[in-house]
Order: sequence, then structure tokens, then C-alpha cells
Amino acid sequence: MTGTKLDVLLNRAKKVVVVDGEFPMHCGGRLLSPTIAYETWGELSSQRDNAILIFTGLSPSAHAASSAGDADSGWWEEMIGPDRAIDTRRFFVICVNSLGSCFGSTGAASINPETGQLYRSHFPVLSLEDVSRGGREVIRHLGVEKLYATVGPSMGGMSALAFEILFPGLSESLLIISSATHALPFSTALRSLQREMICHDPNWSNGNYSAETFPITGMRLARKLGMITYRSADEWGERFGRERSGKDFSEADPFALTFEIEKYLEHHSNKFIGQFDPNCYLYLSRASDLFDVADHGTSAAEAIEKIKVSRAMVVGVVSDILYPLHQQHELSILLGRGEREVEFVELPSIQGHDSFLADMDNFCPVVARFFDN
Repeated sequence: MTGTKLDVLLNRAKKVVVVDGEFPMHCGGRLLSPTIAYETWGELSSQRDNAILIFTGLSPSAHAASSAGDADSGWWEEMIGPDRAIDTRRFFVICVNSLGSCFGSTGAASINPETGQLYRSHFPVLSLEDVSRGGREVIRHLGVEKLYATVGPSMGGMSALAFEILFPGLSESLLIISSATHALPFSTALRSLQREMICHDPNWSNGNYSAETFPITGMRLARKLGMITYRSADEWGERFGRERSGKDFSEADPFALTFEIEKYLEHHSNKFIGQFDPNCYLYLSRASDLFDVADHGTSAAEAIEKIKVSRAMVVGVVSDILYPLHQQHELSILLGRGEREVEFVELPSIQGHDSFLADMDNFCPVVARFFDN
């Protein structure tokens, strides 16, 4: 692992659940006594009926918001807290770090207790069903027998769907944001190229890299491609236009980073290197592509019938190219075929897939309305 940024994130995982014994994986193989990291905000009510479980996207930790124990801003800071859309004066909020990640939960960067060595590429095939079962272990540990809501943005939305299918009746309601029942070929192609960028970095070495031989180039390129797919062309146009960075090409450096958009991508790719383990990234990326609710029935419709929430909201963004709006619309139709109260919300955000992180002006009122019902 490189740098101190990842060390800080790892050390942040103060709350963990250690699963006793074997943890069979959905696609085969097993883990021995894996760890699931989580954070909480608010208090569980005396009736134990106000808990909200949040599954994250691919790269975030469980630190969704600041707290008395950790004042650093979280990845959903403007969404969670007193008087915010997810009001911690009313709700007991639980955010789970995905199994397979590198922020306190067991993943490819963890030590295999049976060998004493890092799992690396010997980690079992990861699925979002495994991630959802990790969430189940956390709420069991906390003594939560009924959830007020399950929430999932992006990859977390698919984990939330898996959770509702595998554990029907645990949640009263469901909020899915910028997600889908499965990845489209376009999205899989993009993630496949990101994985190839990492795996073709000579330093990746079949997953056997070290702090001194880290696949920096592969991670940088994968992150740059990811940043491009997370946002929209309209936003790039409004935000950067044709602005130049101040550095121009020269005979000595004919391909210097000349434009502000290039500088932006370079900054975020370099920042990501010290924040995420490459093997964990590969496993979670692949799990996103492997997931399909139709695997839990003869069709997606049959699988969705297993979900027992009484109401649901599905939110999508017009500029999202990774999980296009029509996928959220299709999911809302499937959920609406039962006796559930279902609302589909289409937002005009221009920040693409990352709108649920960047456009709080549009997202906070919608999420607040869902929890005010």
C-alpha cells in the first residue's frame, strides 16, 4: 500500500463486526472470520424501528458523514446529520463498508488467516450478494431486527437490491439512487477497460505488487477513465470550456497537460492512488458487472417479486451515462407491479452519475421527502 492517506482511512474503521467461522461466498469459495467495517449516527429508538442501512458505491468507506468521533467530512456529508435529509435526530443511520473493500472490511488487501499472507488475487470471486450479506451481519450485530429503510446509490443500489431479495421483510422501505438491476454492456465495457489498464501495468504482477512496486500508471489511467464516465460532457463544457492550465506544450514536451480538464483529471487520478488498493478495486469492479437480479429468479420481474418493502423510491439523473435514466425507470416499473407504493424521480442534474454526490440542491429535497413520509 502506498502513502499515508490509505492508512488514515484504514485507521478510521473503528467499528467492525467479525463474522464467526466460515463465510461462504456466493460464487464459490469461502472466507474465514471476515471483518465488516461500519459507522453509525444517531440513536436506535426504544422500539428499535428507526434504523437506516446504507450500502456505498464502489470506492467510498463507511465514513458517510462526520461525527463526534471523527470530525472529517464524509462522502455524503450534506445528506446525513441533524436536520439534514437523512435526519440523525430521528433515525439511527448505519453505513457499511463493502466486503472486498480496503477500508476495514476483509478484501484482497487483507491477510488470509489460514496462510498468514495477503489474499491478493487469491481472494474468492466477490459478488454484491456477499456485500449484502456483510450488511446483514452488521445489523444482526447491532440488534436491529427491522429496518426503517435500506438505501443504496450506484453500486450500493445493486447491493441494496440483493439485500432485499436475500432478506425479504427486513426493511419497510427502499431507496435506490442512480443504480439498476444489472450493468449495461456499455458500463461493463468501460469497467473492463479500467481493469485491463491495471492488470497490464507491469507493476501489477498478477496482484503481487508492493509499496515499492505499485501499479501507479494503471491506477491513474483507470481513475481518469472512471472520472470521465462519472460526469457528463455538458458539465465539462460549463466547468472547463477551452480553458488552459497555464502550462503549454513545447518542443521538449509536445504533449504537456495544456487544458484545465486535463489538469483536473490528473489531480484526481493522483489523489486516488493513495486512497485505494488496486486488487480491491478489481474485485469490486468485477462484482458490479457480475450482478444481475434475474439470477434470483427466471427473470428480473420474478426476482423483484421477492422484495417485501411496502414502499420504494427510485431516483435517476438525465445526464448519467453509466446507469442511464431508463434503467431507473424500468426498475420503478418492476417494483410497482406488486402492492408497493413506488415513486420514480427524474432529476435534471448535469453532473452525470456523480450527481448524487455533487448536486445536493436537487438530491437533498428528494431524499428528505422520502424520509418525511
